[in-house]
Amino acid sequence: MTDTIFIKGVVIHARHGVMEHETEVGQRFVIDLELFTDLSESSRSDRLADTVSYSNVVATATAAFKDTNYKLLERAAGAVADAILAAFPRIRAVKVTVHKPHAPIAAIFEDVGVVLTRNRHPS
Repeated sequence: MTDTIFIKGVVIHARHGVMEHETEVGQRFVIDLELFTDLSESSRSDRLADTVSYSNVVATATAAFKDTNYKLLERAAGAVADAILAAFPRIRAVKVTVHKPHAPIAAIFEDVGVVLTRNRHPS
């Protein structure tokens, strides 16, 4: 059985992109996370120690996203997924969606981004 914790709409200002002005000025990104884990214990115990702290996940994701400037969204999303899996052993898999609503595209569009799903590798 796999349950899901979701965190949607985390807004982060960062300097990712290929264009020079993107790395100088930066822009707004929005991150959505889905964390796949077993919540059976915490759903009975009502103890934070039996689940994953949403606050700690957001802090980990934010640091991984902002600490390095990447050219590609794919790499930035991968850094978030890697950091979450490394920091939270209870999480079996993570789905990271990164929205870049102000991407420098010569078109009128609502949103653009990437979605990555990463599974924990058995040790």
